[in-house]
Amino acid sequence: MLHTVTMGADHTRPPILIAHGLFGSARNWGVIARRLSDQGHHVLTVDMRNHGDSPWADSHSYPDLAQDLAEVVAAHGGQADVLGHSMGGKAAIALALTHPTLVRRLIVADIAPVAYGHTQQHLIDAMRAIDLSVIETRRDADQQLAQLVATDGVRAFLLQSLDVKGRRWRLNLDALERFMPAILGWPALGGSFPGPTLFLSGALSDYVQPEHRPTIKTLFPAARFAKIPGAGHWLHADRPREFEATIAAFFGA
Repeated sequence: MLHTVTMGADHTRPPILIAHGLFGSARNWGVIARRLSDQGHHVLTVDMRNHGDSPWADSHSYPDLAQDLAEVVAAHGGQADVLGHSMGGKAAIALALTHPTLVRRLIVADIAPVAYGHTQQHLIDAMRAIDLSVIETRRDADQQLAQLVATDGVRAFLLQSLDVKGRRWRLNLDALERFMPAILGWPALGGSFPGPTLFLSGALSDYVQPEHRPTIKTLFPAARFAKIPGAGHWLHADRPREFEATIAAFFGA
């Protein structure tokens, strides 16, 4: 079972289940989860397999990730409103297609059910390059990582998955490297999800293109599309209040 953080206690409606992206964890979503909880929502944030405090596994395919999420939903009432970002968005898509009765409403944040041509291998290489044996503080790690990753925000994001005291990454880098083509790709899943679905993108992001819409509408005939102005791929970090308001409105319907 995935490591799950639970906030709020309203069991009169399905919980909101949040699935993070590649190299992320439940803690990345703590602020948004807390604010949704303060509004009366029951919120579940998970560490995906091979991330955070969840078990490591030799496989990291989207059917695997969907099954992991299905087990969490089954353990918390049998139906959920599901929000997934990036890799977590594809996992949420796979969940809705393979276990449609477990999903009431779905928000897919800045990703489409298509294969992408880029890679995140350079970030795995950068994390591996850090000499963890000499790390005493997160600042020590940041100074090493800065030699390979120039963007402050990306480094800060990655370093949230560093266990400084244990001098280890809370990421199964071997499995994530091996399954990088599958993570960036998309499996041939049958079926469709008829329920309310929102594909929510950052206006400054290029992850969801107009040419993706026919594929999306085939799988999600009730899909709607929206963009958050001024936000990139990490739309929940770029425009958290607007993102949170959209989630609350869509799942509150």
